[in-house]
Amino acid sequence: MSQQRYYTTQLQAGLGLLEETRQLLQVYQPGMSASQLYEAALASGRFPLVTARRLRNIVVECFAPRYMRDPYVAARLKSLVDHFTTAELNQLLFIYTARANLVLADFVREVYWARYSAGRNDLQLEDVRTFVTNSVREGKTQKPWSETTIKRISSYLMGCCADYGLLTTTGRNQRSIAAYRILPKVAAYLAYDLKFSGLGDNQIVSSSDWDLFGLERTDVRDQLKRLSLQGLLIFQAASDVVHIGWTYKSMEELIDVIAQS
Repeated sequence: MSQQRYYTTQLQAGLGLLEETRQLLQVYQPGMSASQLYEAALASGRFPLVTARRLRNIVVECFAPRYMRDPYVAARLKSLVDHFTTAELNQLLFIYTARANLVLADFVREVYWARYSAGRNDLQLEDVRTFVTNSVREGKTQKPWSETTIKRISSYLMGCCADYGLLTTTGRNQRSIAAYRILPKVAAYLAYDLKFSGLGDNQIVSSSDWDLFGLERTDVRDQLKRLSLQGLLIFQAASDVVHIGWTYKSMEELIDVIAQS
């Protein structure tokens, strides 16, 4: 039985931290621990405006939980940082941030895309607060959050979605929902990532990671068909059964190809 995951306040250590993450990926060397990365980042001179304490916080509370839980992730992202566009890299960072922060993942799936599907193009802080308050009431946090924490996390959720490009600012407490679409190279990366995490073909199509981009099962199938046309994989489907043939035998092989394309 899988252990229940609770919502945490870890987002308060940093939202998207996009530029900081890019810089840390440049400094990172495969096999480093979080403390070694912190020391290397401190010595690199890349963070002149960040205090040592804040830098440690960014590495330990944000970068490590998102990109160092799996020893291969940071190395893979490092190899893509100079080859992916900013938008492509940011989508990958969004996937890993959502995996590490369940409150963000659920908010995007349950509130953001629900509003988009309903034809609404705005999102207000009050909508986010309602989601967080209801989540606390439903026991999704290990212990009840105070009103102050609920208010802070609501604001962080809005800020994080804005950082990753899901929202644009339209007013003080109001944001506009952006047309957020998964990019082809990110879709290829995600499909292979799910495969090498041990999922079967049908499980890959049904993975909740696609929901972060508003994709339902039929949309995912369409996405995989497009990747098939590009020769990145071979996708076959008959009614509800899908079969995926994998062109590349490792994540590193795929990364080499999509980095150069």
